[in-house]
Amino acid sequence: MSKARETAVYTHGHHESVLRSHTWRTAANSAAYLLGSLKPHMRILDIGCGPGTITADLAALVPDGHVTGVDHASGILARARATATDRGLDNVDFAVADVHSLDYPDDTFCVVHAHQVLQHVGDPVQALREMRRVTRPGGLIAARDADYAAMTWFPKSPVLDDWLDLYHRVARAGGGEPDAGRRLKSWALRAGLTDITATSATWTYTTAEERAWWSGLWADRTVASAYTGLATEGGHATVGRLRAIEAAWREWGRREDGWFAVLHGEILCRKAV
Repeated sequence: MSKARETAVYTHGHHESVLRSHTWRTAANSAAYLLGSLKPHMRILDIGCGPGTITADLAALVPDGHVTGVDHASGILARARATATDRGLDNVDFAVADVHSLDYPDDTFCVVHAHQVLQHVGDPVQALREMRRVTRPGGLIAARDADYAAMTWFPKSPVLDDWLDLYHRVARAGGGEPDAGRRLKSWALRAGLTDITATSATWTYTTAEERAWWSGLWADRTVASAYTGLATEGGHATVGRLRAIEAAWREWGRREDGWFAVLHGEILCRKAV
């Protein structure tokens, strides 16, 4: 195993505050750029499936095909299987996998999809090479990642500026790249992909309900998730500093004029025939 893979850490972990975000995700709000290319018969690999909400949506969209959801964290797969079972889906299965070295033969899948994955891996170019390898000729490699430096909000908050700076340092110390969105096309070219459509999309939070949800999950994540330990034990922040960031998130969430936008980069790449 390479040093990059050894040092890549999933910054968020699977605390309830993280799953609160992950289970909100759907194919419609997180993979719209891909959906128009899906056909009912397709075989899809969903990398970094987490609790399986996007995976289940994809399975429903390919009723004559099959979806395999994989994640590096084995513990989350029971939640993903339950999601599929609750929806009555029988064309989906789940497995543990490392995107740097996928345990599937060449040319297996019609579509290989990864949402918010490449920002967390040690070698995103190698990950894309593996995604290309297991995709059939003429098939699609799809990836979407947030770009933290491009996140923007109102009103201005020096403490949230501090949150963003701290997040960058913690994520990069773990071997990831939080500004992945802007790098996806470059990584794809380095992985040998040539037929690339690069786009962008946003999540925007501004209603009272949206502000409460977004600020609450980040407030909780700051002081109670795996990120908390990485920040404090890694010497990046004190508990007091994290508490100040938590309070700033909750204050922002109460602002009637609050607005927050998350920019994502997207790539849809067709494998050469």
